[in-house]
Amino acid sequence: MTRFGVVVFPGSNCDHDTYHVLKHVLEQQTEFLWHNERDLKDSDVVVLPGGFAYGDYLRTGAIAKFAPIMQAVRRHAAEGGLVLGICNGFQVLQEAGLLPGAMLRNKGLKFVCKFVDIRVESSRTPFTNQCQRGQVLSIPIAHNEGNFYADPRTLGELQDQGQIIFRYCDNPNGAVDDIAGVCNREGNVLGLMPHPERASDAALGSADGLLIFRSLIFAAAVLPA
Repeated sequence: MTRFGVVVFPGSNCDHDTYHVLKHVLEQQTEFLWHNERDLKDSDVVVLPGGFAYGDYLRTGAIAKFAPIMQAVRRHAAEGGLVLGICNGFQVLQEAGLLPGAMLRNKGLKFVCKFVDIRVESSRTPFTNQCQRGQVLSIPIAHNEGNFYADPRTLGELQDQGQIIFRYCDNPNGAVDDIAGVCNREGNVLGLMPHPERASDAALGSADGLLIFRSLIFAAAVLPA
């Protein structure tokens, strides 16, 4: 059984959704990790959920990167532990220096909330090993600053290193190169703008998000202790 830790910042609003999927749908050991703690409770996988960490009052993710729990997340990532940042969690990981690029306002300057199709660019990651390369997943987005940006040099590195893991089929926010999800060079940290926890039950319109969580469960099982 994989041990998941779901980080809770003041302003997180997808933490319980994520917890429900991991704990009750996939029946994995799951704990909430409060933002001012420094203990990951032996988590194999740490998930930073969507929401508005610390209200995003300064800039999305800019305050959350200083939370005590992020020191532990950095250590976990440096030691090869798996980390998934969803939407606001993606933004926090960028601000914390764990993922490249930055998030700009959506091209239409409006909050966008709808199902989108994203294409799996690589199935050789801990986050996509239960997918097929080129497979299209239907997963919803809900963001105002989801317009992924990277300068040309960084973008070239992402392409050369195979760090672009998901692309939008029909770009909803202006993200450069249609990027919906990227990983770090080591491949153990992923930022994903769409919300897989909101697509983990057919009753919600799609269960495609389960492929990402099941990939993490498989990857955690084969990682060295």
